[in-house]
Amino acid sequence: MSTTSSEAMQVRFRTVDGITIRCAESDERQDNPMLLTNPWPESLYAFLPIWQTLSQHSYLLAIDLPGFGQSERRNDLLSPRAMGEFLIRLIDEWGLNTPHIVAPDVGTPAALFAAALHPGKLRSLVVGSGGTAYPLQVGGVLKDIIDAPDLEAFRAIDPRVTLGASLDKGHEHYRLPAEVREDYLQSYEGDRFAESTRYVRSYPQELPVLGELLPGIQTPVQLIFSRRDDLVPPINGEYLHERLPNSKLDILDTGHYAWEDVADQYAAIILAWIMGGYRNTRV
Repeated sequence: MSTTSSEAMQVRFRTVDGITIRCAESDERQDNPMLLTNPWPESLYAFLPIWQTLSQHSYLLAIDLPGFGQSERRNDLLSPRAMGEFLIRLIDEWGLNTPHIVAPDVGTPAALFAAALHPGKLRSLVVGSGGTAYPLQVGGVLKDIIDAPDLEAFRAIDPRVTLGASLDKGHEHYRLPAEVREDYLQSYEGDRFAESTRYVRSYPQELPVLGELLPGIQTPVQLIFSRRDDLVPPINGEYLHERLPNSKLDILDTGHYAWEDVADQYAAIILAWIMGGYRNTRV
């Protein structure tokens, strides 16, 4: 099981759209700027295994989305459409020039909303492992969270125990560095995990709207899903691929945490995409 030191990423905080966001930037501003958004219940350190590889070819800006990781929460942003609008404001404030967006997991529907509602702002998307199909096609604890009548059950749990067990069980090959695992757990302490569930609990209202917008998205989209993902099965990728006019679908033979468990494969797909693959879609 591979592991990597968190020292490879230099993390800081910056105010964007009036809220404090945790971010990490690569050293040099090269071509092909890339914005990476954290998966849930992880943080921007989820990109640690692919950071060095990608930074050799692109300027990287990784963020913890508002309400996730260690970024400040604002409840009005905890839905895919609102988060997509936030991404556009962040791109404008940061001065990014038509970036690629790498947005696995909860970032997937937000990035798709951003592309749908702001044509021409994004060079391409790399998304996947996020609930997008409607009717909903999710499983395990994610389905339980979405179906729950309210947040009270999640406020009653100890996030460190619940998430710790989930993270340890969910990774097939990657051994989380101790400091990264601790960062994930600290990121959702107190009420932060319960409050962050508001985002996925909006899927029943948000995903039907997104579904109507998908055929109009001209932005090229690389889809990466996992064959053995019990939370977000690959039928979500097939749903998107059937509806997006400019997309490529890769299904990896792994579980949910593909960006960590099969980091080399994940990075190779991203690099092939940003180095020109996004110009040749429908595969």
